[in-house]
This record gives sequence, structure tokens and C-alpha cells, in this order.
Amino acid sequence: MSNATHPSQLSRRRLLEGAVAAGALLLARPSRADTRDLGGEPRARSVARIVPPQRAQVGDIFKVRRTIPGVGFDDVDPFLMLDHFDFTLVPGQMGGLAPHPHRGFETVTVMIDGAIEHGDSLGNRGRIASGDIQWMTAGNGIVHEENPPDDLRERGGRVLGVQLWVNLPKDARKVAPKYQDTNASRIPVVEEAGVKARIFAGEAHGAKAVIATHTPMALIDYALQPGAATLVAYPAGWSAFVQAVDGMVTVGDERVGEGHLALTRRDGNAIHLRNESSRPVRALLGGGEPIGEPYVSYGPFVMSSEAELRESIEMYRSGRMGRVPNPTYDRVRLR
Repeated sequence: MSNATHPSQLSRRRLLEGAVAAGALLLARPSRADTRDLGGEPRARSVARIVPPQRAQVGDIFKVRRTIPGVGFDDVDPFLMLDHFDFTLVPGQMGGLAPHPHRGFETVTVMIDGAIEHGDSLGNRGRIASGDIQWMTAGNGIVHEENPPDDLRERGGRVLGVQLWVNLPKDARKVAPKYQDTNASRIPVVEEAGVKARIFAGEAHGAKAVIATHTPMALIDYALQPGAATLVAYPAGWSAFVQAVDGMVTVGDERVGEGHLALTRRDGNAIHLRNESSRPVRALLGGGEPIGEPYVSYGPFVMSSEAELRESIEMYRSGRMGRVPNPTYDRVRLR
């Protein structure tokens, strides 16, 4: 499907009316961060900008389409980066992502298809499979690796997902590293009239995520069947974006091509999504209450001052951030 974006021929009002008529409208309770009664007709946010992806390769085989930071940080605060990865392993293919450090923020990996195994400098090892999410708080520093598992390499197959970087407030940058690995069976799911919503962070459609976040935010994975639509209540002051992960999704009045991101204006109290295509689509809604604090970054480090950045670099170079024991990458790397 083409990545081009086209303005919808339907107005937002007609889209909403069509969704209600079809019985496909999902309306969540207001988030705790927005205590006002929605009252009257929900006001769906309009799209400020469609962000095309920048293509890149991370490590040997992770082909990514990066849409954040394709916008200003204030537009997506508290999110720092979004990498949409989608590639197919040839049976027996080698290569992966070597051990690398993180400090001062969180990495969130959403697996749509395939699997990734990870190991870290704390001695942890695990697997993120289709439908799972890994929420890793790097905090005061961690070194980890991410590689397709051996069984997937042997048979080959698609690896589809999204990795996001989430900022931390100044007083949480140096917390102890931790994971909130959550398999598909534990993720709250709401289904109605051709729409399936999986709630990773925040509250939506009457369901609350099991993952705890340092600041209020939303992260929701939507699967929409052809013709299905959803309207979710959303705090007016929060940032909000929609990434088209698999197929084309309509956000408000705008069609968003696969791999593209729709940045919304803060002109409404709801987000409206619709599948106007003939095939199922997947889309990721993210955003949150802005942290609004200055930060500095250098590669995999996001800190509150230049001095902390220098400290982070020295910690890693000196080995004080640790090393991944017996890294998988030493066995699977391209030679």
C-alpha cells in the first residue's frame, strides 16, 4: 500500500455520524488527568501534520522507519523517539543488535509479529513475542542487546513492531533500572464492532493499563477491521500522535499511510480513528501530559545537564554501567 497521504473526502462530522450509525463508536471515560465532564458532543482533534518516516538501519538487520524526532519535542513530550521496524528474516540469516547502553529514560518495545530476545548487564534474559510489550526503565544506566531468537532465524519470518523512547522527569532519571515485561495475556483488551484496543499505558475505553508510568500518558494499540471506527476521550492538554503500523488509518479527516505519523492539534477532547480501507489495519496512539523540563541528549543517553551526559559516557566507557555476560550477539553477528 502506498505511503502517500490524502485528505479524506468525508468531514469529521460525517465520519462520527457514520461510526455512531454503524454501532462502532467506542467512547472512553475521561482520563484521571482530565477531570472535566466531556459534556455534549465529543470534539475530535484535527491533524496538525503528517510526518513521513526517515528510513534507517539499526544494527545489522533492524530496518526502521523513524517518525519521532521528525517533529518538535514539545509536540510529542514525553516521547523522544519512535522506530517502526518491519523486516523479514531469510531462513538462517545472521546478524542482530550488539550490546549498547541506555541511561536517563525508558525504552518501550511493542511486538506485533515475530519475536525478539534480550539480555542485559544485570544478568536478565527474556523473550518478547507477538502481542507482548517490554517497558524498560533504563534509569541510572543499563547495557542490553536485542536479537531475533534462534527458532525464528531457523525458519525465517516477519519481525514487526515499534520501539519508543519515553522521557523521564528530572527526579526519576537515576532510578534503579527495571523491567515491566508484559505478555499478551495480561494486557487489558476492549473489543467492540470491529475494533480491538489493547491498553498499554493509561486508561481508555473503560480499561486501565497494568503498566505503571512515571508521568501520565497513553499508549494504545488499535486493530480496526474494514469500515470500523473508534472515538476515545482524551485530555485536552496532552500531546497525541498516531502511528500507522500496518496499513492506512484515517485520523480525524486525514488518511495516514503505513509508516507515517499523524500529529494532532490540541483542539479537542477526543481522538477519532477509522479504517476506510478494504483490509485490517493496526495503529498506535501515543501521547501524554508534557513533562516540560529541559533535557540534553547524546546518543543513548538523555540527561538533565551536560555534566550528567559526560558522567554517563564515562560510566559506560569505564565499565561501571556493566557488561552483558556471554552476549548472544557474539554468536550471531555478521562476520
